[in-house]
Amino acid sequence: MKQGFRSLRGQLLLDGGNLAGSFFNRTVVLLCEHTPEGAFGLVLNRPSDNVVGDVVVADLPEKLREQSLSVGGPVQPGALSYLHSDLYLPKANVLPDLSLGHSIDDLVELGGSFSTTQRLRIFTGYSGWGPGQLDEEMKRAAWLVHEARAAHVFDVDLKLLWCQVMTEKGGIHRLMAKAPDDLSRN
Repeated sequence: MKQGFRSLRGQLLLDGGNLAGSFFNRTVVLLCEHTPEGAFGLVLNRPSDNVVGDVVVADLPEKLREQSLSVGGPVQPGALSYLHSDLYLPKANVLPDLSLGHSIDDLVELGGSFSTTQRLRIFTGYSGWGPGQLDEEMKRAAWLVHEARAAHVFDVDLKLLWCQVMTEKGGIHRLMAKAPDDLSRN
């Protein structure tokens, strides 16, 4: 009997040691969409050297222009996406308290908000998989899966995120988190 599709939307994908030498080496990807037609995610721990104002020509509020820009993945490096959270998000589409957006108009609106509880991260590029591609990678154990929380997106130092999530997984993953990237240097 064929097993039904199981969406991984709202989960973290972690390099479990099988992606060395690739773009995804030691990355943490938040899976924002996952359907039988494919998957869309954002790498959470790949900062860029740019701020939003360096790459977006739209008339943005100052606080958005000065915000750090992260690299969401290798696909369409010019594409803009953002994750935002607030105390009350009735239409959250990734996690109960976290939404994904792509619209510049909506981003400008978020930038003009006076909410003291709003949090926002902006990404260029994304991580994408065609129909069945992520499922095949999962069968080959290319990725580890871990439950995502908004805290993973906003509250952890990006340089430490992969190690922290691997430590949260426990067991052998905790040991991997402490190993050097290049095991020959161990």
